[in-house]
Amino acid sequence: MSVLLHRSTRVIVQGFTGNTGTFHAKEMIAYGTNLVGGVTPGKGGTRHLDRPVFNTVKEAVQATGAEASLVLVPPPFAADSIMEAADAGLALCVAITDGIPAQDMIQVKRYMRRYPFEKRMRLVGPNCAGVISPGQAMMGIMPGHIYKQGRVGIVGRSGTLGYEAAAQMAALGIGVSTSVGIGGDPINGSSFKDVLELFEADDATDAVMMIGEIGGPQEAEAAEYVRDAMKKPVVAYVAGLSAPKGRKMGHAGAIISAFGESAAAKVEILKDAGVTVSPSPAEMGATMAGVLKARGKL
Repeated sequence: MSVLLHRSTRVIVQGFTGNTGTFHAKEMIAYGTNLVGGVTPGKGGTRHLDRPVFNTVKEAVQATGAEASLVLVPPPFAADSIMEAADAGLALCVAITDGIPAQDMIQVKRYMRRYPFEKRMRLVGPNCAGVISPGQAMMGIMPGHIYKQGRVGIVGRSGTLGYEAAAQMAALGIGVSTSVGIGGDPINGSSFKDVLELFEADDATDAVMMIGEIGGPQEAEAAEYVRDAMKKPVVAYVAGLSAPKGRKMGHAGAIISAFGESAAAKVEILKDAGVTVSPSPAEMGATMAGVLKARGKL
């Protein structure tokens, strides 16, 4: 079992025929993802990687029954691509694109609210690594070979720290049910809380690894949810303990602007909510192993 993405999920790629789209589509196909086609305006009716190319997402959905889309479109056009995916009735959109202007994402968020909640597309990202359900399917840019199939969910703002957590756990014999990169931008589609809710409801996920960083209120909101609603154990690591206040650190969302947004403050908030916090990025896997052993799950 997995969340968001399964072996049978019919996936398309927006920006399919570009260099980046081609490279990652090949990786996804090789991994076993059910990639049924792609969208590149002006190239509809052709074939690429032995799959059909369409001019619009609606055409792709009508012809292939696509349920999910991976957006690999340059930043100036990415917001329109996400809204097009929502308008076509897709259930899931994973936006990899980095550098989408915050104002464009505000427009995306407003646009998506016009749809009833139960019919609203779930957006993951932008500026994220994507989603992988090991042994089943991959929508993103992560190195699929490092993920061992198992029963721990991963959710993180940092893609590379997500890879590191997966590799450390695999070395200890711990596998992953699904890994979700929510992205580092200040305005994104899915929050920590959104993904924690999915893992809490998933019978095949025993525990969750959460990887946060400085800036924004998402970790505090997640801590509140863990404290009030989660029965499954959560292990967390928060990057940026040595970051100076007020200075942007890499990700657009990684800037401390208010109380509770520093890494140290987030660590205390998470600990108070009952989350086990890894003391360093090198100990994420070992910390999870300790929690699983204590619960008789390893």
